[in-house]
Amino acid sequence: METHDIEPEHWLAKTTPAATIVIFRRDPEGGAAQILMVERNASLKFAGGATVFPGGKVDPADRELAARIAGDGADIEDLAARVAAVRETLEETGLVVGIEGVVDGTIAAEARRMLISVGDLAQVLDAYGWRLAPERLVSFARWWPKHRTERIFDTRFYLADLGTGAVDIEVDATENRHLFWASAQGALDLAAQGLIKIIFPTRRNLERLAQFASFEDTRIHAEATPVDTISPFMEQRDGAAWLMIPDGLGYPVRGEPLESAQRG
Repeated sequence: METHDIEPEHWLAKTTPAATIVIFRRDPEGGAAQILMVERNASLKFAGGATVFPGGKVDPADRELAARIAGDGADIEDLAARVAAVRETLEETGLVVGIEGVVDGTIAAEARRMLISVGDLAQVLDAYGWRLAPERLVSFARWWPKHRTERIFDTRFYLADLGTGAVDIEVDATENRHLFWASAQGALDLAAQGLIKIIFPTRRNLERLAQFASFEDTRIHAEATPVDTISPFMEQRDGAAWLMIPDGLGYPVRGEPLESAQRG
């Protein structure tokens, strides 16, 4: 087998740090845990029309807040990504995760409106007497594609649990057009039927998540699995190019033919 990657100088300067969060709730019908999926507007340059997990890029204000709350020896980049995951979730969906304090549907809606207005999670925390609880987010993966033709995001993935999930979600019409709950396998089935579009990293992560029926099982798996940076690479198989990821990181399916892979 022949593999190909690209040298750092081709991608390092173009990399944007980002964060994504896989939000769980219990299935009201008693089936496998459901996760929140976001269908992005087709007009967006990156993953336009694709169904993904909530998230977005790490902003300077996220780093400032991370530096403010960081303890000795803290990983500021990881902490800033957790701040971004909390902020983007509230902004995109109206859900409050990774926060300690009084929250109900009315408060969450007010906080979301304030966040959209001021663009700074720190101000929202102060206004509502909330404390950031980044430890409530479970590290799951880190994806850093390094392809010349792609917009490059160094994305950290986290897990969070809503429990019963008796909450409202509301679409952010500027970037997203539809929010829905589905089990990981259910989302894969929708993609197989052509009802949603999923890009290569989302497909691999859904396949990994579909191995488990509950948030607790997924959390145990995540905490026992190394979070090494995943940079997909090309591999020749029987004369065909495949897009692959490394072994040993918890993924039951490591790749697919390049011609069928949706990369953004």
